Amino acid sequence: MGETPKSFRVGLIGTGRISDIYLTTLGKYPQVDIVACGSLDLEESRAKAQRYGVPRVAAPQEILADPDIDGILNLTIPAAHADVSMAALEAGKHVYSEKPLVSDLADGQRILDLATVQGLCVGNAPDTFLGVRWQTLRKLLDEGRIGTPTGCAAFVGTHGTERHNPNPDFYYQTGGGPMLDLGPYYLTAMVFLLGPIARVAGMANRAFDRRMIETGPRNGEWMAVEVDTHVQGLLEFSNGAAGTITMSFDIWDSEMPRFEVYGTEGTICIPDPDPVHGANIFQGEVWYRTRDTARWTHQPRPAGRDTWQIADTTHGLNEDSRGIGLIEMADAIAKGRVPRCSGALAYHVLEVMTGILQSPASGRYVTINSRPPVPDILPENFPES
Repeated sequence: MGETPKSFRVGLIGTGRISDIYLTTLGKYPQVDIVACGSLDLEESRAKAQRYGVPRVAAPQEILADPDIDGILNLTIPAAHADVSMAALEAGKHVYSEKPLVSDLADGQRILDLATVQGLCVGNAPDTFLGVRWQTLRKLLDEGRIGTPTGCAAFVGTHGTERHNPNPDFYYQTGGGPMLDLGPYYLTAMVFLLGPIARVAGMANRAFDRRMIETGPRNGEWMAVEVDTHVQGLLEFSNGAAGTITMSFDIWDSEMPRFEVYGTEGTICIPDPDPVHGANIFQGEVWYRTRDTARWTHQPRPAGRDTWQIADTTHGLNEDSRGIGLIEMADAIAKGRVPRCSGALAYHVLEVMTGILQSPASGRYVTINSRPPVPDILPENFPES
């Protein structure tokens, strides 16, 4: 892939709500320099540029054509991911995209194939698994704290996005839905922790055919629901471990939300994995019990949080650092290695999600063919500020 400049020059395409945390994070480190930003709404882009000190605002086509830009940060809506990422690669630029990689597997394969032909790098969110929660969990597994991992479970139950997002339509259109929106966080983490997934099955339904927007200038407007909004998946990992995942926009409340890994000698738990406070963010506690402290070991059985051990969460990023995956990718390009938030990993997760969503129609397991490289745990000094 060749050497890159010390400061990786990036053009941002897509300046919606998610761009704020990216621009905040990237502004803290010298490895990546956002030199231009643009979108279909250039007034919005100008406001972001002024707020975060981006020196240039330009139309997406101008950013793609700029020979001094090394890479594109693609923060467009999911339906536009494929077109923008392909255009970036065709322009000879590396690309890092928000999740999911694309909405269609064939588009994902075309992106990976073109990157190989062009000798370019594709990176993709989520990068939350680089955070302290997930790095600590992986460290506990690598240390054998709960023995051999045998299974995992993820559950996120929300009631959608229409109460806090003034333009939530794309969450309910083809290419949206809770699995494609929330699933990448948990499935990426599962692969990081347990390795590739070999086959999946799924069940899905939707509670409502239309939903009302409940905030912003469109408050009271109805929108159609085109996708299933309650999805459950069964996962079989290549190493034999079994997993479950539930992602829903149809749940008003639950005592279930958590992410857990089960092993022959214990259990590791991340409590409350919801989109605002939980396991799809970088920081937070990691609890674990071993066979010596498990509730089935003692009489009377211990109950409640006080009986969980709390891990030393000092390894990894301990604040919301979305965008750190782009910094890690720039480092990988400079050193000629595969980035941790790789396009191959994102494609594998997309194949898993697609399989879960396709399984209900056939009533069969779906074989997952891709086998991405499993990311290594982060060095303790990453990133150097």
